[in-house]
Amino acid sequence: MTLIDPTAPEAVHVGADELPWVDIGNGNKLRLLQLREKEGLWIVENIFQAGFDVQTHRHTGPVWGYTVSGAWKYKEYDYVNRAGSFLYEPAGSVHTLECIEDDTQVWFHMYGVNLNLDDDGSVASVSDGRGTYDAYMALCEAQGLGRPNVVTD
Repeated sequence: MTLIDPTAPEAVHVGADELPWVDIGNGNKLRLLQLREKEGLWIVENIFQAGFDVQTHRHTGPVWGYTVSGAWKYKEYDYVNRAGSFLYEPAGSVHTLECIEDDTQVWFHMYGVNLNLDDDGSVASVSDGRGTYDAYMALCEAQGLGRPNVVTD
């Protein structure tokens, strides 16, 4: 019995120079690597500068994070994510990201949505893969980068 199937789907490759970084303000950058909306999957890469904060949020699905360079943490915990750190965030986890070193590069693989919370814990807004895709494309166009070939459904 052979395991080679000529009708099997092929791997998809996107080169590092095919997905541009967009400036999201104050030297902080984003690039969207993949959106599989039907699965609720979105994969982003960020470069944060010291002092950058992400609003307190709750994940509806699991998240995996890998730190490439720099350092960041969650205000609710003592540990610091540094280059080479791997982080798993279970669905339902709540935290507030703060960057503590310039040029901190982090890759996040997310399922579901982020429920962005206000000071009393109420949902102030929702971030998801589709919204991130739309914002990324709009920023690419506004910054003269065209519409990159993000891997999608």
